Amino acid sequence: MPLHKSQKFQWGHNRRFNAYSEHIRQLFGGRIQKLSVDAGFSCPNRDGTIAYGGCTFCNNEAFNPSYCSPEKSITQQLHEGIVFHKTRYRRSSKYLAYFQAYTNTHAELQRLIMLYDEALSIPDVIGLVIGTRPDCVDSEKLDYFKNLSKKHYIIIEYGIESCNDHTLNLINRGHTFKQSVWALEETRRRGIKNGAHFIIGLPGESRKEILNQAKTISQLPIDNIKFHQLQILKNTEMEKQYSQNPDLFELFELDEYIDFIIEYIELLPPDMVIERITAETPPRYRIAPDWGNLRTDQILQIIENKLEEKDSWQGKRYNQ
Repeated sequence: MPLHKSQKFQWGHNRRFNAYSEHIRQLFGGRIQKLSVDAGFSCPNRDGTIAYGGCTFCNNEAFNPSYCSPEKSITQQLHEGIVFHKTRYRRSSKYLAYFQAYTNTHAELQRLIMLYDEALSIPDVIGLVIGTRPDCVDSEKLDYFKNLSKKHYIIIEYGIESCNDHTLNLINRGHTFKQSVWALEETRRRGIKNGAHFIIGLPGESRKEILNQAKTISQLPIDNIKFHQLQILKNTEMEKQYSQNPDLFELFELDEYIDFIIEYIELLPPDMVIERITAETPPRYRIAPDWGNLRTDQILQIIENKLEEKDSWQGKRYNQ
């Protein structure tokens, strides 16, 4: 049933959605900083395991921090990340190693164990965030993560992107939505935390269709969710598609996205942790849309102000 007004802020804070930063503070008693790691993985739709070329939207360089490089060891990347973030965020004292670049379970289990053990051996690294695809986990790997999660904070973050198989084919994902559901259910069944990533505004999806997907997502066993607006990035297949057929894309203007995303999160269950609402990439990589030079935190503040103005909140229209 939809939440009543008196139930709105059940998360122990006054924000109008179940914000990741507040969730982490409650869980750990303070700020925990993610440290991105590039372990040199590829993806099965890049290396020929299932396809070549990768996802049409992907330019990994657009979000990799400067200290991340597969030429460096995991230890060196994490030490450099700690130095970087201690300067930027002095309140951080504990860290999560974020295996972010490409598909971080796309290898034999023994290699994964070696890399993850190295990361967890670094002082003050208390857990792992593992970015991967739903078709790159299996029972053996999930059983390993189950055992690892008994001593460490472990979350497996799945790139799902869309609930629509036609869209997944169009963007060259190489997996189906059914595989995403399997991965989420098997991860939850083992008591491992999971995250899910979705892109809002993929080509061929109407806004009504995207909102209907929000209803589907609300029924999935998802702990944390990330979503962001579609961006056309340089040096991607989508850049070529956009230049050849811009009518295929219905990109969100900033004001449109803010209103739309409020509708979207109203449909989500109140216990789902919202980790990200928009994406930010350096202007040198971005072709469209043009939202000016607003940073992610500035856009988030606009969204929070709009939520208050509309008297809206996460789960307002959620039906269990």
